[in-house]
Amino acid sequence: MAERPRTTLTGAVLDAPDARELAAFYQRLLGWTVAADEPDWVKLVPPGGGAGLAFQSEPAYTRPEWPSESGRQQMMIHLDIEVDDLDRAVAYAEELGAVPHRFQPQDDVRVCLDPAGHPFCLWART
Repeated sequence: MAERPRTTLTGAVLDAPDARELAAFYQRLLGWTVAADEPDWVKLVPPGGGAGLAFQSEPAYTRPEWPSESGRQQMMIHLDIEVDDLDRAVAYAEELGAVPHRFQPQDDVRVCLDPAGHPFCLWART
């Protein structure tokens, strides 16, 4: 077997109908900095360094369905975001355009949908 090369995870990418629109939502939600801004690609990076989050325009994008339903586009990834105040964080996310999901499987986590329909979880350490 060949020797494994050095690797670094630099981020995750979310598809959306409009990369800039979804990036603007997460930039406000997370307070991160824009590191790259191209017509169909935007990358955000956290202020303390580490892996970023990028957004790619996809004209054929289909909103995911969660929980999964047979025959519907399934969620491929979701983001877990730790917050210091769960209720305040949900209210802020809603002001930015997020929608709390109708299904909430845990009392200490709030599942929301971003403007493109990607589920993300807000949670507070107890």
